[in-house]
Parts: sequence; structure tokens; C-alpha cells
Amino acid sequence: MTKEEIGKIQIDVPAQRDYDAVKRIWDEIGKPLDSLGVFEDMVCRIGAIRGTTDVKVSKRAVIAMCADNGIVAEGVSQSGQEVTAVVAANMARGISSVCKMADLACADVIPVDIGIAAEMNEPGLLNRKVAMGTRNFLKEPAMTEKECAHAIGTGIEMVEVCSRDGYELLATGEMGIGNTTTSSAVASALLQCNPQEVAGRGAGLSDQGLRRKYQVIAEAVNKYDLYHAEPFTVLQTVGGLDIAGLAGVFIGGAIYHIPVIIDGVISAVAALLAEKLVPGCCKYMLASHVSREPAAARILNMLGLTPVIHGNLALGEGTGAVMLMSLLDMALAVYQDHTTFDDIRVEQYQRFRQEEL
Repeated sequence: MTKEEIGKIQIDVPAQRDYDAVKRIWDEIGKPLDSLGVFEDMVCRIGAIRGTTDVKVSKRAVIAMCADNGIVAEGVSQSGQEVTAVVAANMARGISSVCKMADLACADVIPVDIGIAAEMNEPGLLNRKVAMGTRNFLKEPAMTEKECAHAIGTGIEMVEVCSRDGYELLATGEMGIGNTTTSSAVASALLQCNPQEVAGRGAGLSDQGLRRKYQVIAEAVNKYDLYHAEPFTVLQTVGGLDIAGLAGVFIGGAIYHIPVIIDGVISAVAALLAEKLVPGCCKYMLASHVSREPAAARILNMLGLTPVIHGNLALGEGTGAVMLMSLLDMALAVYQDHTTFDDIRVEQYQRFRQEEL
């Protein structure tokens, strides 16, 4: 896939009539109107995305993009680059944090090597390597245009395969040492704000490390004039292969009408990129939690999405997104059972137009 082909993608907006049809069923269920809050809206949105009132998300998966980032050479991470390969292999073996949580949520974990800086032969780790990691963006752009577009196309292709395999719900996960720096750099450019407003400590930077992170991002944004750059250029210049791949997953969700859950700040940045590259993608996204990284809340607000978990999470891998799956199961248990007011012998609640007091 090329940059030009990505720019030509058109997204169909989910039909309001399908959303309203699911909402009517919610209103018939024997409980106070709107009493499950944002979860009712999520179920309505899933129904509209899938074009049905028979809302199901029983077959679901986490697509975890794994890649290394050349910017770690600048001392912006507590861990060494070799950790990416270790954790990616643990995902493939089913022993990482997200795998343990996904087992309880009855979700598959699909780890993808889209740019690990090592030769990987781990069974269960999909080899979709675009490059052996990105370049140090303080010295040169992280990716070439071709690499960036290839990574986005890889994410789209992953969703195409999942669609053929009958998946009804996808979540985004990632692994890549240094990717809170890449995501914060992208966020700083797209949100037009200083690094101090969007960059956090990642996996546990010291005060000195955090100051270095701010400095690296500020230098790069100024060097490439990213406040005035188009989104693709921002991604190519200071982003990562994992972020590009996840942006493709969000675009693919919109193309193939599969809802995609945003996890933490890295996937939130990818979601914002997807929306800017292909407008309309946000209609197919669900927000799981507010990461402790400063950029996360700003991005979700810009996308117009409401997260439901406020747990100060910062683990990544797709763990927060998997938590949402279990919460959705509980809401869907009420929706699918469809116990009506007649069933419980209570007069049905009515909607009244609320006037301003």
C-alpha cells in the first residue's frame, strides 16, 4: 500500500437507524432508562457498526504490534531495546500480562513482529517485519515513506484476515521499548503542544530521564517543523512501526466494519492518526481507559470518545482494552437476555423531553 492509496480510502459512517434500533431495545429492558450509562451507548455503537440489533462480540482478539525504536539510543527509556524481543516472545508463548488477562476474557492474542530489531523465530509470533526497527529520529526520519505506508497496510491486512475469520471485536496492543517517546512526539505535533504537556515517565523514567525525553521530542519537532506537517509526515518522521501498524488496524476496522478498542496512549495516538489520515475511522473505535500518560485524555477528547476505566493504568500490551471486553460482556448479558417491563410486571419508563431549569 502507498501513501496515495491510503489517502484515497473512503469510510462509510455507521447508520443512525441501526444505532436507534439497538437503543429502542435497551429502552424496553426492565430497568431505568440509560442506567448502564456509556455501556448502553457502546452496545448501540457496536450494533450500528455491525448493522444488526443482534449484538455479539463473542469472537474477539487483541492485535499486538511489536517493534523497536531507534530513539532509545538517546537515553529516553529505562529498559534496553532487547526487552522488546523478550516480551514479544512471551506474548507468543501465552505468558505475558495481556495473555493471562485475555484468557479470562476469552480473547485471542495475536502478536505481530512488525519491526523488532532481531531475527525472531518464535512459534505464534506472526512475521510481518517491515524493518529491523526504526531509525533514531533525532538524527534522521524514523521511517521512509514506503516503510510507513507498508506498516499501515500491514495493519489493514491483519483486520481483513480477522474479518474473514469471523472476529466480531478487536483490541489494539503493542510492545516496543521507547514507544512512549515516539507516541509523545507524534502527540506533541498533532496536538500542537509542548512535550511537557503530553510526555510522561513511560515504564518508569527518573527525573533526569524525563527531562531528556522532553528535550529529545522538542528538538525533533523543531528540527522537522512538525507543528506544520501533515499527519503522515509526522508519523513517518518521529513515529514507530508499531504505531503505524496500529493506525492500519483502526483504518481496517472502519473498512471491514469491526469495532476496535483503543488501549493506552500508544494506541490512542495511532487512533488519532487513523482518523486524521482517513476521516470517519473514529466512528468504529471504542475507548477503554485513560492512561496515566498525559497525552491520553487529550487524544480521547479530540476523538470524541468516552473511556470507562479510570484506573491509572500504564502497562500497555492491550491490557486495558481486554478489561473493557469483560465489562462489555456484563452489559451484553443484560441486553441479550432482554427481560422486559412486561416480564417483571412494572410499568415501562417513558422518555420525556428535558427542559432547562
